[in-house]
Amino acid sequence: MPVRVDLALTGARVIDPESGLDGVRTVGISDGTIVAVTTDQVPAETVVDVSGQVLAPGFIDLHSHAQSLTGMRLQALDGVTTALDLEAGALPVRERYQRSIEEGRPINFGFSASWALARLHLFDGVPLAATDSILSGHQASPGWRAPVTRAERARLLDLIEENVAEGAVGIGVLLGYAPETSRDEYFQVASLASRLGVPVFTHARYMGGADEPHTSLEGAVEVIAAATGTGAQMHLCHVNSTSDRMIDEVAEAVLRARGYGVRVSTEAYPYGAASTVIGAPFFAPERFVRAGIPTRALTYLPTGERVASLERLAELRERDPGGAVIFEWLDEHDEADRAVLLRSLLLADTAIASDAMPLFLSDGSAQDGSGADAWPVSPHARVHPRSAGTYARTFRWLVRELGVLSLSEAVRRCSLLPAQILAESVPAMRRKGRVQVGADADLVVFDPATIADRATYTSVVPSTGISHVLVSGVFVVRDGVLIATANPGRPIRSR
Repeated sequence: MPVRVDLALTGARVIDPESGLDGVRTVGISDGTIVAVTTDQVPAETVVDVSGQVLAPGFIDLHSHAQSLTGMRLQALDGVTTALDLEAGALPVRERYQRSIEEGRPINFGFSASWALARLHLFDGVPLAATDSILSGHQASPGWRAPVTRAERARLLDLIEENVAEGAVGIGVLLGYAPETSRDEYFQVASLASRLGVPVFTHARYMGGADEPHTSLEGAVEVIAAATGTGAQMHLCHVNSTSDRMIDEVAEAVLRARGYGVRVSTEAYPYGAASTVIGAPFFAPERFVRAGIPTRALTYLPTGERVASLERLAELRERDPGGAVIFEWLDEHDEADRAVLLRSLLLADTAIASDAMPLFLSDGSAQDGSGADAWPVSPHARVHPRSAGTYARTFRWLVRELGVLSLSEAVRRCSLLPAQILAESVPAMRRKGRVQVGADADLVVFDPATIADRATYTSVVPSTGISHVLVSGVFVVRDGVLIATANPGRPIRSR
């Protein structure tokens, strides 16, 4: 007689992107692990009928700065079961993990060792703490963006190595926020990663514009060169926005490098607008002049204003360098612009990743973001919609409406592919991104006909059409409703 399991999900169209399974199955779960994927009946303590829906591996987000409880709840409602901050990262890593463990998280979490925070600490004397606001709060600090001596660089590499030893999932490098740092330093960071056997996650040094020097292609090629010269596994973050309108050139460089065996991976999010801080170097007024970009492409979120002039841009950068902005780098409603975005999203083996941002309150009561971490989400909360809708938008727009991705390929790019990018250095990822016996029971169940994003640039609203989300076999979302008391998320660390 079959062994009785804790939970059986019956009647769903099960998609396992690794084995190619795409058919109606019952999935049995016990002790947080998938123990059956079968056409037979499975005796269970609890049976949930999910007929007519898709059951897939939970989505794995490699690029989420929304590491608060509220941010992760929004991502759970978008089908995410693991959200990692690998581009900006954290420091000190041990304390960041401990804080998340003590507070509890609905989904799995993890961090890279932050190159930028290490620089802020060493060269500006900024005290480190397990918070999300250090980078935004110290954008104007003078030392962290400057070149350093060999001795200073050695201290930097030692600090990064210490944090990788504490479990950091690779090294996160915000190179685009400190473009004056030396290329030799970046190469040495890649060499360190190669020696430690972990990836490097990079915001490329340059983005936007095709006029030499400092083009998007130059930024991408630096990452590829570091992979070629050191053997490190290198990851290009948000290849859509950093490539801008040079995506064809960047894509050719990436594909050629992969063809030669160079280890370079990519990610993208399905929006034509980016979000970051107004003090970033790539928002310097002279860049807008050089590229012919209107300043009104920037929306300053604390006031909701379109930045009306170069003078206003300079004023905001001086007064509030850590202030959040939305940057419309293309018009999604324009056919040619939309085609640019789609070419980055459809680049072979490009994972979907959100670049989710922390929420802040737009009513002036919490300009630093404190107080925005509340549930339900405050009507005054503002954030880029990718923070709540990236994955549902992928299935609504790219699969159902445009038909440019098959359902199974979209599942692969949202789950298995990011797991595979990390699998060499992160053992836990070898059990995720799959619906197989022995895999972790991190699962999403959704209706392919109704799954959709609802978040906008002025309203933080969870996605719809997602019925159930399970993390380690525990319901975090059930019948479309978040279970606020469920915090089964576990830390994801490198070996």
